[in-house]
Amino acid sequence: MSYRVGVVGATGAVGSTIVEVLAERGFPVGELVPFASERSAGREIEFAGGTVECRPLTDETIRGLDLVLSSAGGAVSAEWVPRLVDAGAVVVDNTSYWRMHPEVPLVITEVNPDAAERHSGLVANPNCSTMQMVLALAPIERAVGIERIVVSTYQSVSGTGQRAVDELRDQSHAQLHEQDHPAEVYPHRIAFNVLPQVETFKDGDDYTTEERKLMAETRKILELSEERLGISATCARVPVFVGHSQSVNIETRAPLAPEACRELLSGAPGILVVDSPADGVYPMATDAAGRDEVLVGRIRRDPSHERCLNLWIVGDNLRKGAATNAVQVAELLAERDLIRVPAGAAALAA
Repeated sequence: MSYRVGVVGATGAVGSTIVEVLAERGFPVGELVPFASERSAGREIEFAGGTVECRPLTDETIRGLDLVLSSAGGAVSAEWVPRLVDAGAVVVDNTSYWRMHPEVPLVITEVNPDAAERHSGLVANPNCSTMQMVLALAPIERAVGIERIVVSTYQSVSGTGQRAVDELRDQSHAQLHEQDHPAEVYPHRIAFNVLPQVETFKDGDDYTTEERKLMAETRKILELSEERLGISATCARVPVFVGHSQSVNIETRAPLAPEACRELLSGAPGILVVDSPADGVYPMATDAAGRDEVLVGRIRRDPSHERCLNLWIVGDNLRKGAATNAVQVAELLAERDLIRVPAGAAALAA
C-alpha cells in the first residue's frame, strides 16, 4: 500500500531533511506533495530521483492527503493542523504547538510507540533536545528508575533554521577577516561565542521556553509527574552547524554502576555507546551529524553522590532530533494500520 504524503515546510532545514529521509528509508510514498510558503511556492525540490513542485497551503491543495509531516512553525501548525485532520489526513507535527495538549500523543518510536495508537488524527514529534536525552534515559528509567535530572545542552544553530546557519557562516567569515557582521537571528553574535539562551524568556520566568519544553516533554513521554521526576535544565546555543550535545547528571532510584549503564545502553535501540575517553573516543557533534543514532559516552560516577551518573549525549538535531523520528512515526502508523482519522474523533482545539 502506498500513501499520498504531504510535507509542510518542505524547503526548510527540517522539512527538506524529512523529504530526504522518506526516500532513504523507502517509505511507501505514492505521491509526495510538498508545501511551502507563498514565497517558495512553485520551487522544485528533489525526491526519489525526480523533482516535485512545492505548493501553497490552501483548502484545495490539502485535499486527498493520507499523511502529512509538518515542520513549519507553531503559528502555521496551529492554523493548518486542524484543517488537515478535518480534510482526512493524519498529521505528524514537529512544532511545539501541540506537544503538551493532553489528547495529543508525544512519541519517540523506540520509547513509547504504543502512545501513537491513541491518536485522533495527530501525533506530535518531541523537541530535538528532549528526543535525544529521553532516548538515552528511558532504558535507565525502566531498569532502575530516575529521581532527578540536571541537564545542560549545547545546541547547534540549525535548530533555529537556515537563517541561523547562514548567520554563523557569515559572522565566522567576518570575524576571521577582522570585519563586523551584525547579529540578526540571535540577540548577540553567535560566531566564536556561546549564548546561554535558547528561545525566549516569558512572563518573568527565569527559564527559557526551550528549557521548559525539555522539562515538560520529558515527563510527558516517560509518564512521570513533577513529584516523581525532578528536572533542571540550562540550554545554550553554540557555534556548531549540526548536532546538539548534552551534559546530563542523573540520580537513579536504585544503584547503577557505570559498567552496567554502558551494557544497558549498548543493547538499547537507537543508541550507540561511544565511550573510551582515555583513547580520545567520545561523542562529538561532528560524528553525530548525518547519523540517526544518538551517541552516548563519558559515562561515569558522580563522585558527590553514590546514585548519580554523568553522561554526555550527542545527536543530529535535524535527523533523529526531528526528521527521522517523524518518518519513524509514519512507519509505525503504517505498520499498525493507523494512517486514518478515527471515526468520531474529537476536533482539535487550538
